[in-house]
Amino acid sequence: MAKVQFTDLGRVSYKETWDLQEERLQEKTALKREGKSEQITSELFFVEHNPVFTLGKSGHEENVLLSEEQLAKKGIEYFHINRGGDITYHGPGQIVGYPIFDLEQFKPDLGWYLRSLEEVIILTLADYGIVGDRSKGETGVWIEPHRKGYERKICAMGIRCSRWVTMHGFALNVNTDLDYFNYIIPCGIQGKQVTSIKKELGREVSMQEVKLKIKHNFCKVFAIELSEL
Repeated sequence: MAKVQFTDLGRVSYKETWDLQEERLQEKTALKREGKSEQITSELFFVEHNPVFTLGKSGHEENVLLSEEQLAKKGIEYFHINRGGDITYHGPGQIVGYPIFDLEQFKPDLGWYLRSLEEVIILTLADYGIVGDRSKGETGVWIEPHRKGYERKICAMGIRCSRWVTMHGFALNVNTDLDYFNYIIPCGIQGKQVTSIKKELGREVSMQEVKLKIKHNFCKVFAIELSEL
């Protein structure tokens, strides 16, 4: 069973954690170039961000519906970043997970990796009696993706991978203020809603409890043991 180092960063600005991920990715890929792959420790970070929109490398500016001036007035940061996917929102009440995994310690297959991340979230939602599902051709976790007019996304995903080392990850809406999604076309997908655990259940849930469930399901799906400093 592989060991993965776990850290809950708490509430941190987006740029700070992006820099941290880049630093860890560079460290791990450098070890690979030096033929020292056995020294690599995969890591998992949880974080809650201040309000921020991030646009992936294949994203479209027009999916941001506010000007830079309007974003600044509302206190929303905005970054063009190097993950796949389009525009998404991160903010309070949302659990963001950044696995910096060496997939050669698991399975060097990005399709498998993304489906496994989705499975972690699907199992976590099931713990709350919510049926999460996949939507054909769209990454992430959805509620009722096959029921036209009722499709709603609860967890966005986008990753980057270099030499089989991953960064970026998932964003699960728990008690998130969903009004922020009105300022963008989430993931560049027109006509579909965004939801949260709170909205689905009609009540707030403990962020700490959800984190524990996600950690448990990571261990189950990836066959890992999480260790904390």
